[in-house]
Amino acid sequence: MIKRLIMLAVVMGNVIISHAQQSKPNVVIIISDDHSYQTIGAYGSKIGRTPHIDRIAQEGLVFNNAYVNNSICGPSRATLLTGKYSHKNGFKDNETSHFDFSQNLFVKDLQRVGYKTAWIGKIHLGHKLQGFNYFDILDDQGHYFNPDFISYKGTERVEGYVSDIVTDKAINWLDSIDTKNPFCLVIGHKATHRTWMPDPKDFGTYDNDEFPLPETFYDDYSSRKAAAGQEMSIDKDMRMGYDLKMFESWEKMLADGNFKRMNETQKKQYAAYYQPIYEKLQADKLSGKALAEWKYRRYMIDYLNTAQSMDRNIGRVLDYLKANNLEQNTIVIYLSDQGFYMGEHGWFDKRFMYQESFRTPFIMKYPALIKNGVHTDASIVNADVAPTLLELAGVKRPSDMQGKSFVPVLKSANKEHRKQIFYHYFENGEHAVSPHFGVKAGRYKLIRFYKRVESWELFDLQNDPNELKNVYDDPKYKDVVKKLKKALLKQIKEFEDKEAEAIFNTKI
Repeated sequence: MIKRLIMLAVVMGNVIISHAQQSKPNVVIIISDDHSYQTIGAYGSKIGRTPHIDRIAQEGLVFNNAYVNNSICGPSRATLLTGKYSHKNGFKDNETSHFDFSQNLFVKDLQRVGYKTAWIGKIHLGHKLQGFNYFDILDDQGHYFNPDFISYKGTERVEGYVSDIVTDKAINWLDSIDTKNPFCLVIGHKATHRTWMPDPKDFGTYDNDEFPLPETFYDDYSSRKAAAGQEMSIDKDMRMGYDLKMFESWEKMLADGNFKRMNETQKKQYAAYYQPIYEKLQADKLSGKALAEWKYRRYMIDYLNTAQSMDRNIGRVLDYLKANNLEQNTIVIYLSDQGFYMGEHGWFDKRFMYQESFRTPFIMKYPALIKNGVHTDASIVNADVAPTLLELAGVKRPSDMQGKSFVPVLKSANKEHRKQIFYHYFENGEHAVSPHFGVKAGRYKLIRFYKRVESWELFDLQNDPNELKNVYDDPKYKDVVKKLKKALLKQIKEFEDKEAEAIFNTKI
């Protein structure tokens, strides 16, 4: 009798655990690389068409004010995993940092309550992963064609186009697990990272579109020393061959690393598409502003064609979830690792705390909780994602996480979240962007640049949404400067950024 009671208790315990696991939401995070909110339909883009990303928006919540704490790819992913700012998770930049996977990651917390976890595609944090039952990741930045993948089995080159392959691998992993138990899958896309190489089937998608020149394209950077010193100008720094595929000959094209790994069919498809464009360029003999604007147009076409290749594959994942009855209990998040310049200020790339780089697309659907087709003006930062997912999974937030759950915003889009956003960009190399930190508080943004350029900048976003006029030294803003410096110092101390505090206290 006693044995029977013990066996019954064990069985009932297992049933309770199984039911608890099944009631936990699944998580699918789709993270792109350098995908700008300006080119996404859900954000009102007039130049980009993203029907499948827009599907997530139509069934969920669009964050109009999502930001990153450090606008660069590796550090952004490190923050996503840890819920901590760069100076706390140890991955400050792509050039000198090494990510420590032994630290606490939100996926480890999910594993402890029964989740199967996987990261597939680009991670750019090394290949000694922890916290994942499965991984199959791109080697370093990855390549658009015939990329190398690293998994528990070692390194393998896979024939094909990267967005297709990453999606194939993600769907195959979902097929391999028991989806009656909760899972967390991160899909890391290579797109839309430089050098913007579309799938050949998407050649021509945007070739006949009109791309109005951004009103700040010919920005002269007056009053902004750091902006004047950058090296991310479409006119001066975008390379004709490497970036725009305008090679003088077949031989020079094949000497480029992105083309060496292509098979013969892929090479011929690229040559057939780009060679006539090059020949027309040569015949037109453009120079000066005409050439700069031609480069801008070609950049937009290549970028948007590449985004098309990715968006189609995002649709495949959404279709899979629907076909397998996983939609209702699955959180789907689409975000980029940061924003990107689409010709604003004459630039490509990211890094600056200016809006196009600092602000990132972030769209989330979870039918069990979120209403369809809603926008929110609540301000969030990427460090907030990890604690939010843990709360939704019923897991206590670890004490070292600096992010703050925005579940109240998911329940009511009118709720506020963060009144101030703290930012710190550390890298001092690529594109000659000066390291800087700052705070956005309502209509104002205060930035402190250091190392390359020692300066303060203040922007009144209500009167100057394009951030063209630094009003830090304007007497009319004296009280605002004082108030924002107090807010910045409070954020620095709250996030325990000792380096920023030391620089803040240094007079210039």
